[in-house]
Amino acid sequence: MLQKKIEKTLGIKVKNIKLFEMALTHRSAVNEYKGVCEHNERLEFLGDAVLELVVTEYLYKKYPDLSEGVLTNLRSSLVKGDTLSQMAKELSFGKMLKLSKGEELFGGREKSSLLANTVEALIGAIYLDSGLKNVKVLIEKNLIPKLKNIIKKGSYVDSKSQFQQIAQSKLKKTPYYKSISEIGPDHDKIFEVRVFVGEKSYGQGKGSSKQEAQQNAAKNALDNLEHKNEK
Repeated sequence: MLQKKIEKTLGIKVKNIKLFEMALTHRSAVNEYKGVCEHNERLEFLGDAVLELVVTEYLYKKYPDLSEGVLTNLRSSLVKGDTLSQMAKELSFGKMLKLSKGEELFGGREKSSLLANTVEALIGAIYLDSGLKNVKVLIEKNLIPKLKNIIKKGSYVDSKSQFQQIAQSKLKKTPYYKSISEIGPDHDKIFEVRVFVGEKSYGQGKGSSKQEAQQNAAKNALDNLEHKNEK
C-alpha cells in the first residue's frame, strides 16, 4: 500500500494520501492513467520554496561566523538538482513514481532532474499535510548530512566565479558562455553550454537550467586546467 510505503520511507504519518499521490505523479502520466488529472509541478513549486527556507535557517544557525556569500554557496550546493537526485535515489523515490510508458522507457525513474523535482514535490506535500516540523525532520535526516562531504570537497565554491578569476588573472580575458543545445519538453529541458576564453573552448556542461549548465561547464574547465597542470 502506497501510504505505508511513504510513511516508512519518510518516517512520518500521512494524513492526506492524495497530496502524496499527486507529488509522485509526473506530468507525463496524466493522459495515460484513468482518473489522474493532477501532476506534481505545483507541489514542486511550493516545495522548492520550503526547502530553501529550511536549509537557509539551518545554515544561518549552524554557521554564525560565515559570510552571506559562503552561506549562499553552501545552500546552493545542498538544494541543487544533483544533490536532491542523490537523496531521491537513496530513498527509492523513483520506484514510487507514476510515469507514462514513454517516460519510463527513456529512463525517467533514474533521471536526475525528474528525481530532484520529485523531492521538491514531496516536500511540498509534507508541508501541506503536517507542517514545517516534519519537513525539517526529512531534510535534516537525509539532506543535511551531505553537507559534510560538500565542505570537505570544496564543491560549494562557485565554479563560474573561480574560473573567471583564473581566466582574468592568467589569460587577461573574461570567459563567456555559449548554448550548444536544448533537449526535451519545456517542463523538463536539458541545456548544454560551452565556456570560452577568446576563441578557445575550455569546458562543456549540461544541466536542467542554463545556470546549472554554465556552472558545470566552468567546473569542467577548472578540471581541464588542473589536469593540464598535472602533466
